[in-house]
Amino acid sequence: MNLLHIDASILGPSSISRQLSATIVARLRAAHPELHVRYTDLAAEPIGHLSGAHLAAAQGAAPDSQALQTDLERGRQALEDFLAADIIVVGAPMYNFSIASQLKAWIDRIVIAGRTFRYTDQGPEGLARGKRVFVASSRGGRYGPDSPAPGLDHQESYLRGIFGFLGITELTFVRAEGLNIGPGEREAALAAATAQAAQLAA
Repeated sequence: MNLLHIDASILGPSSISRQLSATIVARLRAAHPELHVRYTDLAAEPIGHLSGAHLAAAQGAAPDSQALQTDLERGRQALEDFLAADIIVVGAPMYNFSIASQLKAWIDRIVIAGRTFRYTDQGPEGLARGKRVFVASSRGGRYGPDSPAPGLDHQESYLRGIFGFLGITELTFVRAEGLNIGPGEREAALAAATAQAAQLAA
């Protein structure tokens, strides 16, 4: 089996989402010793955001620079890595109520008509069925249904929507939230999320 491990946090070793995604991967490795893991750090090696030049190249225009050609190849590799993966583990911090722009740039390279979804007479159909996704989610505040600000969650709601659009129904969130409320809250949230990650059904 193939596992694709994605991190997007800009905080390096102090990142909670990175710690949680690593714990999830370690749990899955322990359960499946034969697992082949491919790791992508979108903060250290970001994929370029889509531009008009990207869209022109997708329609057959020749890349107008070596930098664009290199980035197009990186995008193609991201798509192939996603398609080859049986399991995807995503470290996804919340930034300003949404996902990191680095993660959005990666998503824009994998949501491709004819490859990961298609349009039909009955509406769009996801083509990435059968994959399993684990999301290590970190949030400074609280945004659950019983929180004061559930409507500001454009992080987990977006990820549920986009992976569901691709046909992925097995989606698990390991969440550490309230991390910036206070030291005690941070420690408790991290401990609870780490324990959940370590006990995931593999």
